[in-house]
Amino acid sequence: MRGKTAEDRSLLELLDPVAQASGYEIVRLRLMGGEHARRLQIMAETPDGEMIVEDCAKLSRAISEVMDAADPISGEYTLEVSSPGVDRPLTRMKDFANYEGHEARLELDRVADGRKRFRGMLAGVENENVAIDLEGEAETALVPFAWIVEAKLILTDQLMKRGADERAARLADTPQQTPEQED
Repeated sequence: MRGKTAEDRSLLELLDPVAQASGYEIVRLRLMGGEHARRLQIMAETPDGEMIVEDCAKLSRAISEVMDAADPISGEYTLEVSSPGVDRPLTRMKDFANYEGHEARLELDRVADGRKRFRGMLAGVENENVAIDLEGEAETALVPFAWIVEAKLILTDQLMKRGADERAARLADTPQQTPEQED
């Protein structure tokens, strides 16, 4: 899920150690576009789930150095490093645990219970399964993590409030400069 194609997965093998050495985790990597206008999109965050503009710039510089040296992509491409955002993709088991109680959409690589797409409230993880409370179902469904090809949080008021609360907490933890310190 973090990489969709074989080329994505190969780039992850190259870039995961770079991100980790810089203090970040790659949430998702996608190489998109045709031969001439390709874009390498990397969503990343710190292990505690933060990613500010300065973090994006720092990781972008570290990745650029390795990409320039290894040259794993033929032709030109644009590198885009960003945070996963509020309505983020869920690509790791810890994402499903961290966002328990929030609504998500899952797409599977196979048909289960007559369908490939599911939407419901995340209910945590159990072993290698994602627990999800599906609308209209009495019991919590357990979906094998290995079956999930794409998962994403649904933008809700509750999720936006969580994002705002996390941002406010980060700002409260950041020392503010006084006018004397700026001079």
